[in-house]
Parts: sequence; structure tokens; C-alpha cells
Amino acid sequence: MFTGVSIINLDAKGRIAIPSKYRDELQSCCNGRLVLTIHPDRCLLLYPFPEWEKVQHSLLERSNLDPQVRKLQRLVMGYAEDMEMNPQGRILITGPLRKFAGLDKQIAFVGQGTKFELWDAAAWDRQTEEFLADEDNFAFNEAIEGLSL
Repeated sequence: MFTGVSIINLDAKGRIAIPSKYRDELQSCCNGRLVLTIHPDRCLLLYPFPEWEKVQHSLLERSNLDPQVRKLQRLVMGYAEDMEMNPQGRILITGPLRKFAGLDKQIAFVGQGTKFELWDAAAWDRQTEEFLADEDNFAFNEAIEGLSL
């Protein structure tokens, strides 16, 4: 399970170094083979390849006759890029993906269980503060009923 937030730097060539605490696990679970795509929240999602296959299958088994499904399939699968970590643990984030997520110099690399979210660090800070400031986010919600932290 991938957890935690790391602030990492994007180099001039558009590369990032996967935080070292995740590298061994990514090598063992998928030989460093990853898929990077977009999320409608304007961040990027980084999946180990076996997890991406599950997401891709789930997307494809839904009917593309539904306009919402079709839009999501186009975005998530259309932007998806296969990649492999190099021996130094780096990956290249291409220009279209950097532009979509507004990535600049610093990136928040956020573990989300079976995948990672990559955010522009300033955008990550803003959205975290906005979430914490909105009391409605902590109101009763069926999706979190019974959850204990």
C-alpha cells in the first residue's frame, strides 16, 4: 500500500525521481512498469501496470453509449502513457501531461493505496486547505458512515 506525501522536483527535461521508499516495491510488483494518466481533478495518476490493467478493464466494460462514460474513457485512456522507471528510479512526464496538471517545479507525490496522485505542490496545498476549511466535508455522508480514523 502506497501512503504518504513527498515533495519532489521536476527537472528541466520533465523527469521526476520516484521517492526511494517506493522504488523497491514498484520493482517487485511490476518491474518498474507504470502507467501515467490524468484525473478530472487536474492531477495525474500513476499506476503500477497490474493496477492499471484493472482500471482499464473497468473502464472498458462500461457502455460507451453513455456520454459520461465515453468522456471519461477518452480522457483517462486517451492520456494514458506506459513508462518504465530508469535505473535511477526516474520517469519522464511528457509535455501534454505536465500541461494538463499544471506541473511546474515542485510536485506533491501522494500515495493513494494502489496508485499515486501527482499534483503541482502549490495546487496540492490549496486544495488541501480548501477541503479542511469547508465544514460540509465533515458532515454525515453515507460513503463514510462507520469509518473510524
